Amino acid sequence: MVETSRQIPPRNGEGDQAKPGGGGPRILQAPIKTVKRARKLRREMSPPERLLWWALKQRPGGFRFRKQCPQGLYSLDFACLEARLAIEVDGEAHNRGSAPKRDEARDRFVAELGFLTMRVPAREVFRNLEGVIAGITELCRARGPLHRPSDGPPPRSGEEFE
Repeated sequence: MVETSRQIPPRNGEGDQAKPGGGGPRILQAPIKTVKRARKLRREMSPPERLLWWALKQRPGGFRFRKQCPQGLYSLDFACLEARLAIEVDGEAHNRGSAPKRDEARDRFVAELGFLTMRVPAREVFRNLEGVIAGITELCRARGPLHRPSDGPPPRSGEEFE
């Protein structure tokens, strides 16, 4: 005979449900469809994106970058979350048809999230990779971190900041 009044606790990992009202920071949330597309784009990067990623994953200037970072309905080619900088590698197709209008709408959307979009022509990545990296790190430094790093505990009452 099975006892129905006693509830059997779930096994490890079973029954874990998201709590209402939570979910982490908005910039790290995206619809699952966008996340799946970003995963696919990470595997199928264009040659200039691969070259730029090779340089960005070395953490130039001490900044950490993500590739194909999902944001809302969009996937940013590269993003530095610390400086809220989105980096888009634009090929020739970005200058044709309705692409400029789509890019403008995308830039407006990410600006609402606090990101600045830096557009880098694909041919510039091949011609002057060091210059592109220098420009990216300079812009990251200018944007600064979103918060001041901790130097230790705050001063006690009556002590002054130095």
